[in-house]
Formats: sequence, structure tokens, C-alpha cells
Amino acid sequence: MSRFVITFTVLLVGLFSIEMLEPVQAAVIQPFTGWLATVSAAIIMPFDDAVVASGRIIEHTTAQFAVSIEAGCNGVEATIVLIAGVIAFPATWLQRLAAILIGFAAIQLLNVVRIISLFYLGQWNIEIFSWTHLYLWPVLIMLDVLLVFALYLRYLAPPEEQPA
Repeated sequence: MSRFVITFTVLLVGLFSIEMLEPVQAAVIQPFTGWLATVSAAIIMPFDDAVVASGRIIEHTTAQFAVSIEAGCNGVEATIVLIAGVIAFPATWLQRLAAILIGFAAIQLLNVVRIISLFYLGQWNIEIFSWTHLYLWPVLIMLDVLLVFALYLRYLAPPEEQPA
């Protein structure tokens, strides 16, 4: 257990340090965040043609409301926590890679739902938007990470023998 905790902690510190580097922000994080805004807006557009995305901003042109996807709201930090946990736990590299890819997809799918819900909550009631943004969604995103990791551990566990 101590090996897992030490490896997990070292990976967290290392991956968060790499993520914060300006070249990584410019080449990976900011373009990815812009892509998230574009995808979120593209999902909304068939239902609401007054929505536009520009960079990391999604705007409703008639309601005059916009959200900007900032650091901490793009799912990257949650993905880093998952990656550190998956790599720290003993498994084959193929199993780890599969868990990371599936987990990343699960986190980003929920994150797009989060972005779209916040976009409309903000237009409806800014106080509910703020509470949901600051308290509810961060917990739900980390629960998603925990669920993916728990399913990964369950997948890795040897099957239990059935009594005769």
C-alpha cells in the first residue's frame, strides 16, 4: 500500500508540474480547452442556433451570456488524478492504457454535460449557476474519476470462485 501511495503522490506532483509549464499550456492545454468549447457549442447548436464558440468561450448571442472554460474546468486535473492512480496500481501497461483512455473519455463526456448545463444555468439563475459550478460539479467530476478507478480495480481483480 505504501508503494502505491508514494508512486501516486510522486506522479501527481510530477504531472501537475508538467501541466503548469507554459509550453504545455500553450501547446496542449489551451488548444484542448478551445476544442472542448467547440464540441460543447456544436452539441448545442442543433437545438439553439444563437450559440457560438470562440476560443474557450461559449456565447449565447441573444441572451448576451457567455461562459469561459478556464483551468480547472477542462477536466485535465481530474484526468491527471486518474492517470496517477492507474499508473501507480500494479497492472500491465496495456491494461493501464485502456483504463486511461476509457477514463479520459468518461471524464470528458461528463465534463461536456457539465459545461452545457452550466451554460444554461447561468442564463436562467446566476446564483444557482455559481453554487452548481463551485460545489456540485467538482464533486461529480471527481466521483466520476473514483468510479472509473473502482471499475478498473474490479476489472483487475481475479474472478471469485463459486462454491460447489
